[in-house]
Amino acid sequence: MAVVKELLGKTPQFGKDCFLAETAVIIGDVEMGDQCSIWYNAVLRGDVHFIKLGNKVNVQDNAMIHCTYQKSPTEIGNNVSIGHNAVVHGCTIHDNVLIGMGAIVMDDCVVESYSIVAAGAVVTQNTHIKEGELWAGIPARKIGDVSQNLKEGEIERIANNYVKYSSWYK
Repeated sequence: MAVVKELLGKTPQFGKDCFLAETAVIIGDVEMGDQCSIWYNAVLRGDVHFIKLGNKVNVQDNAMIHCTYQKSPTEIGNNVSIGHNAVVHGCTIHDNVLIGMGAIVMDDCVVESYSIVAAGAVVTQNTHIKEGELWAGIPARKIGDVSQNLKEGEIERIANNYVKYSSWYK
């Protein structure tokens, strides 16, 4: 069973049909919508500010979601995939976004809908990724626009697949 811990009077809240892997850790002021999945060794630590996830968000193995004390919460929209080993910290991720494996998205960043942050990218503090942009590199920079093929073949496919994968574990 996942570690779900109340802290400072805040208890994580879950929508319907969510999957929490046995080694996932969800602490404090965390709220998630329906059909979310939190995978093995992923950590959502709502101890210093709130974390809010929409519907159909998957936080893959070893990913970390955190905030900055009294300054920067983390808000994640609907239909978002957070790749293995990613760090999402004190930022805003809109709907229909893919954060690639090992990517880092820092404080006060905004990632608009239908955008992709490539695997291994480091999105530095206060960066604004506009709708439909593809960012990569260290530090991350815009390298192009997200094609319709990437929207359907990656953003939508991965989010839908993780709903399916989680059903295997329930």
